[in-house]
Amino acid sequence: MKIILTHEVSGLGAAGDVVDVKDGYARNYLVPRGFAIRWTKGGEKDVAQIRRARKIHEIATIEQANQIKAQLESVKVQLAVRSGDAGRLFGSVTPADIASAIKSAGGPDVDKRRVELGAPIKTLGSHQVSVRLHPEVAANLGVEVVAA
Repeated sequence: MKIILTHEVSGLGAAGDVVDVKDGYARNYLVPRGFAIRWTKGGEKDVAQIRRARKIHEIATIEQANQIKAQLESVKVQLAVRSGDAGRLFGSVTPADIASAIKSAGGPDVDKRRVELGAPIKTLGSHQVSVRLHPEVAANLGVEVVAA
């Protein structure tokens, strides 16, 4: 099935790309979550609009991405959440929580869709998080999850 990506999908493409994927993947995952729309002849107009919006939010050069990476890796991110007695969280830490914690710690403004968690964060302690700034540049930062 041909689809138009509306968001960056790791391993598949960036917003505005027209890609061909298996029908089930598109129908059951990408389209319901808003990551893609079905490709139509009229959808070509949407592609141009999505690409213009992507250029506005995109980090243009690798040098700029490396500067932001240096800023991110120098920031100490601490996130206070509610937890139980054994150190287990009530719920989990989301990429949106991490993006807002980076901003409140004095770091650069990061889009929550660029924050990549290897596994859901459900315990107190120190965790490693990756932020994909550019297709070739990713920043790794430590997030300290503490009890509120």
